[in-house]
Amino acid sequence: MINMMKNEYNLKLTVSSSPHLVTDMSTSKIMRYVIISLLPALAVSTYVFGFRAVTLTAVCVISCVIMEYLFNLMVKRKQTIGDFSAVVTGMLLAYNLPSNFPYWMAMIGSFVAIVIVKQLFGGIGKNLVNPAITARVVLLVSFPAAMTSWPLPGTSGADAVTGATPLGILAEGGGSMPSNMDLFLGNVGGSMGEVSALALLIGFAFLLWKKIVSPIIPACYIGTVFIFALAAGQDPIFHVLAGGVVLGACFMATDYVTTPVLPLGKVIFGVGCGVVTMAIRLFGNYPEGVSYSILLMNILVPHIDNFCTGLIYKKTGKIREGAK
Repeated sequence: MINMMKNEYNLKLTVSSSPHLVTDMSTSKIMRYVIISLLPALAVSTYVFGFRAVTLTAVCVISCVIMEYLFNLMVKRKQTIGDFSAVVTGMLLAYNLPSNFPYWMAMIGSFVAIVIVKQLFGGIGKNLVNPAITARVVLLVSFPAAMTSWPLPGTSGADAVTGATPLGILAEGGGSMPSNMDLFLGNVGGSMGEVSALALLIGFAFLLWKKIVSPIIPACYIGTVFIFALAAGQDPIFHVLAGGVVLGACFMATDYVTTPVLPLGKVIFGVGCGVVTMAIRLFGNYPEGVSYSILLMNILVPHIDNFCTGLIYKKTGKIREGAK
């Protein structure tokens, strides 16, 4: 009896914040699924641009992993390279670059993504904006010539023949526009992750099958781009398939950390990304707006979450008042 009483007093109550869902899904497992989902796009990029696509991706991935390891070592923080989030960041960064992009510039982008955007804010789960998107914007501002020298299909390395992207042709006029089928399959110039909508959608379907991401943001993002282009009298299929809409909507706007939690917030986020993207494409001086739209909406996420949460509590309060 005395031993039983001692055991009762030795029991500890563990208090932790929500969510309290018990699942076998871990961060490393989620990231491994994301890596698998990105492989079809890498395969198409390698077919279109040659082996340079593989080496550039490897440079970005290795740089991100090493920088995360060294930063954790320097500040004496627990190592997190085993969760594979740095690998995903490296792959997404590479997919936002031309295949002929200089390696040393890609390393600078990796530093911005991992050290500046992710680790200085506390590591995984604490960054305010998407690391790969922010690194792309920084590289675009810092090295505009290198970031806008797009290899044409079938060319790579130092001998690559460069040309305008489909969106660049549309904005500047002149040149031969690729067909929507070429955009869908991947026979166009552009960033490595923008050449094949089909490959990206195959990877995204895998994530949906594994229930890693929600379809709300991609559907709202792509749907808004489609409707906006249609209202502007332009080909909506072209605007969905060209540039980084599919990559951004399916793999970057779905980031857990930098997107809203509630379904209504996801709708607002996706629609906002679509509106900003099309506004820049149609009325701005730069032909593409995906990176800027996601970055801007990332900044607004805390306000979107507060707004949506406020609506829920306001509704709950009315129900309670009516019940009295």
